[in-house]
Amino acid sequence: MLKNNFKYSKTIRNWLLVGLIMLIGQVILGGITRLTGSGLSITRWDIITGVIPPLTPEQWLNAFDLYKQTPQFHKLNSTFTIHEFKFIYFWEYFHRLWVRSLGFIFLIPFIFFVVKKQLDFYLIKRLGLVIFLTILTASAGWIMVQSGLVNRPWVNAYKLTVHFILAVLVITAMVKTVADVYRFKSLKIIVANKVVLITIGITFIQLIFAGLMSGMKAGLYYPSWPDMNGEFIPSVLLSSSNWNWNNFINYDTYLFAPAFIQFTHRMLAYILVFSTIYMYFKLKDKIEITSKKWLKFTFVLVVVQVILGIFTVLNVHGKIPLFLGVAHQLVGLLYFMSLLFLYYSLRKNRA
Repeated sequence: MLKNNFKYSKTIRNWLLVGLIMLIGQVILGGITRLTGSGLSITRWDIITGVIPPLTPEQWLNAFDLYKQTPQFHKLNSTFTIHEFKFIYFWEYFHRLWVRSLGFIFLIPFIFFVVKKQLDFYLIKRLGLVIFLTILTASAGWIMVQSGLVNRPWVNAYKLTVHFILAVLVITAMVKTVADVYRFKSLKIIVANKVVLITIGITFIQLIFAGLMSGMKAGLYYPSWPDMNGEFIPSVLLSSSNWNWNNFINYDTYLFAPAFIQFTHRMLAYILVFSTIYMYFKLKDKIEITSKKWLKFTFVLVVVQVILGIFTVLNVHGKIPLFLGVAHQLVGLLYFMSLLFLYYSLRKNRA
């Protein structure tokens, strides 16, 4: 059973669910920002004054002039009008405003609940970890943005991946917190849940490659399925001379790294499909109703995710289709979360 009997109010439960939903929204907004090329439109990080966007024509021109100093403008968007700039500015501004709102909605009630002694020490520690990881994610985000403001017209793929994975860790910590507050547990001893842990581990690795896919724009290079431009394994991966650190570091000057990332991403997707199917039939007759619901979610979501991935690749025409790309990211995140909730619903004790 759970380690303590502290009773959390319905208000706290709803507050935590809102926080989790907002975290999901933040990651999705990050994906939209990436796909629309908006991430470098705001060149400064003003925590307080940045809450207010440009309001007058003069302020918009000043913001546009700052953007004109970036490599992205000179190398990619030199023909941009002020109206086109406003479009990409909106998504980056909304992305930053959302995280500020998240801090406001999360932090103030947190302080209130602590003062009112409506949280036990365990939950305070768990939420403290969520807050710490959120701050770390925001810091990594600014480091990522800076990587695209000097010489490069886009952010560094590895720094983007670190930013994304930290956001995933925030959600992971929040899922654990929600599962504890709602007291997800099993009355049975499930010895087969190791397959769930293995699937979670593979999914986490897949999320790393998803970040690299986005950062390297790897989806643009092989817009075909089930082959990769007529090959199962891209020929660039079959030459031993291409396997060197320089090709991984300078991924935007040679095809090797994007080919490797996309090929691995595809293979991991196939592995996850088979792993999820195996997990489903391994556990479906051994678990209780709550766990069974999460198991069904994982099964449905992995199928939807693969279909979305295929359609995303097939509809690449010089750029990733916005709706399909965002939907692919959202469903992938929901799949990972459903695996976590499944695992926590199978446990006997809260760790």
